[in-house]
Amino acid sequence: MSATLQRGWLRRGALARLLWPVSLLFGALVTLRRNLYRSGVLKAWHPGVPVVVVGNVVAGGAGKTPVVMALVEHLKALGMQPAVVSRGYGRSGTDCREVLPDSTAVQVGDEPLLVAGRCQVPVFVAPRRADAARALLAAYPATQVLVCDDGLQHHALARDIEICVFDERGAGNGWLLPAGPLRERWPRPVDLVLRTRAPNGIDGFGLQRQLADHAVRADGRRVPVAQLRA
Repeated sequence: MSATLQRGWLRRGALARLLWPVSLLFGALVTLRRNLYRSGVLKAWHPGVPVVVVGNVVAGGAGKTPVVMALVEHLKALGMQPAVVSRGYGRSGTDCREVLPDSTAVQVGDEPLLVAGRCQVPVFVAPRRADAARALLAAYPATQVLVCDDGLQHHALARDIEICVFDERGAGNGWLLPAGPLRERWPRPVDLVLRTRAPNGIDGFGLQRQLADHAVRADGRRVPVAQLRA
């Protein structure tokens, strides 16, 4: 993504206003697709185990993967058997693939490789998360919880809990792509909103993030992250 475009997403300047009509078309298409799933015209598939989707509504990333790893480690500490599905952004292939010890980032993507190495749980990648979930459960039927790394907009995989992650930029200028950073209209109902932050004195896109010390529930209540881990 162009750095100029990304900077424009932080305010409603001339470039954002120029692109705003295109955002109206993008928003209409996003709404149509979501309504097709809600009405049952397009079918969502549920894997039969609880599904937690960790994602965001802004382009450019917001620190989802550290949240996924923290959630997986928490589930393991509770004695559960979680697993992770992901699109595998940045990889070269389009097949459905398990992340193995000898997998490379080219094959499966950087973030799935990191999650599998750090958390030591099954991780599958596929362009369609539902396909990754099917393959994972066929290979690991004892899985008790599926965590989806990204995928708030992937309605083909039904979910039980949605966690939306923001970084310090929040929703930017509040406009949809390409005039703003939003992939879909915000606010919208989710189960939990988390805010991550960059290290002090560092700003910009593509930074490594860390969890904030609190979470914001969908009803606006602030909850210490320590309570969520308890």
